[in-house]
Amino acid sequence: MDLYEAMRKRRTIRKFKGPATEEQLNRIIAAGTQAPSAGNRQSWEFIIIDDPGLIQKVSAIKYKLNIVYKFPDIEKCQSPEQITASQGPAQRESFANASLVMIYHRKKGRFQDASAWLGIENMSLAAVAEGLGSRIATFWGKAIGEINQLLHVPEEFKLAAALSIGVPAEEPVKKFHRPEGSWLHRNGF
Repeated sequence: MDLYEAMRKRRTIRKFKGPATEEQLNRIIAAGTQAPSAGNRQSWEFIIIDDPGLIQKVSAIKYKLNIVYKFPDIEKCQSPEQITASQGPAQRESFANASLVMIYHRKKGRFQDASAWLGIENMSLAAVAEGLGSRIATFWGKAIGEINQLLHVPEEFKLAAALSIGVPAEEPVKKFHRPEGSWLHRNGF
């Protein structure tokens, strides 16, 4: 597949009907390692999670994180189940039936987070070229500590994102772009 076609087709997929094969995952991760990195440090590390129980635990941490983010006063609610009932299934589906790759980078060194994100985009485009879909999930605050403890991550590494990769079980949402050139400036804003 042509690179420009992969960029046009790249969409976030939130429902999967099957994971990537081991061979596909290897090619996709290898594509991530071809990204530029600050100082050519190549400080990324990848954890493939294929244990359904671990995937469910990661999903639960993300679900809890999103609920608190969307509803900061949830602890004050009489019935948080009412709020979470509509949010729960969609959040869990976004991790279910997919391969899960956790992308880390070393904390030490400038711009290592940017390097990891360049790798994540390469991986997302490689997934499209493989006929697969992907979904990027981020974590923050206490959730990062929970994930790191769950996966036994050494202290010197920082979580950039989790990438779900698999066979899409949904048609991607049509992407709308700003008009061509509306974002372009020359010699100043």
